[in-house]
Amino acid sequence: QVRLAESGGGLALAGGSMRVSCAASGTIFSIFRMGWYRQAPGKQREMVALMTNDLAGTTTYTESVQGRFSMSKGDAKNTWNLQMNALKPEDTAVYFCHAHIQPSGTTDWGRGDYWGQGTQVTVTG
Repeated sequence: QVRLAESGGGLALAGGSMRVSCAASGTIFSIFRMGWYRQAPGKQREMVALMTNDLAGTTTYTESVQGRFSMSKGDAKNTWNLQMNALKPEDTAVYFCHAHIQPSGTTDWGRGDYWGQGTQVTVTG
């Protein structure tokens, strides 16, 4: 069974920095892409950053975080991070990690989308 778990998050002042991390665990054959989404109160979930899990590691960011947020792979296998700098109050949201994964023992048809439970990021000031 595949599971994603976020860590990090919490309270930050405007202009500050914070990092959230995600770890995928379970019987994983391959991760094809990873990402971060966020959902603010009363708003729809939106994409924050996406990364292809290949040599290129192509990363895409939503316009509102470009130049401030940076997504990277972690040092441990099947982990990734979102470094958030120059935080703004409008970055306040629950942040979810996401991955498109093919579990071990499945074919291409077994690929699916997996989500973490989310971690709260609150920016004040």
